[in-house]
Amino acid sequence: MTNNIYFTLYNDYAERIDNGNLEPGSKLPSENELCATYQTSRETVRKGLNLLAQNGYINKVKGKGSFVLDKGRLKFPITGLVSYKEVTERLGKENRTHVHVTERVPAGDTIAKELHIRADQLVWKVIRARELDGERIILDIDYFPADIVVNLTKDIAAYSIYEYLEKELHFKISYAEKVISVEQVTEMDKEYMDLKNDTHVVVVRGYVHLEDTTLFQFTESRHRLDKFQFVDFARRISKVETS
Repeated sequence: MTNNIYFTLYNDYAERIDNGNLEPGSKLPSENELCATYQTSRETVRKGLNLLAQNGYINKVKGKGSFVLDKGRLKFPITGLVSYKEVTERLGKENRTHVHVTERVPAGDTIAKELHIRADQLVWKVIRARELDGERIILDIDYFPADIVVNLTKDIAAYSIYEYLEKELHFKISYAEKVISVEQVTEMDKEYMDLKNDTHVVVVRGYVHLEDTTLFQFTESRHRLDKFQFVDFARRISKVETS
């Protein structure tokens, strides 16, 4: 149970900041106060605060406390693993997922190369269009090796694949490598997205690993140019601190 408390603290404050309930510059409760509120140890509280700092929600000032940073809405973090469902729920946006394909197929040469498997190995192929405020603005194309993710259904894909993997299959999703580019729209983009007159989309290709470093997902997420900003939060480590 203790292992999950820092996630609860993180999610509580990330949601408050995303929803505008905590103003930029406002100070979070002290570590002692958070320990009392969440009935946990200072070490666990610090893990939650460090996660908030890592994802650009707060700035921790030694001797003074933790302060809320200004975060715009409709921003997808480059670092960190946050699902579309988690982002839209935090922002309180009306959203819907349209599942067009959920099938188990041979990987083929291209996907086999991305997942480091044989071309004849079976993978789950999932194609989903993401609708936000009445417009289909993201097209997600995902591949999962079928010997690792043994079952996927349309209902799971429509709700949250990550929630299913973590809560039902007890996967420990750990990290991802991401490649971002701007590319010309494809026929699939035109079919499944509301592009208006756009000729290009932002494409984020991700290689997602479990805690034991197993590569279990190759994803291609295609975004309409005008709807999202992709942000990173960088923190400089002083040479004095590292010397």
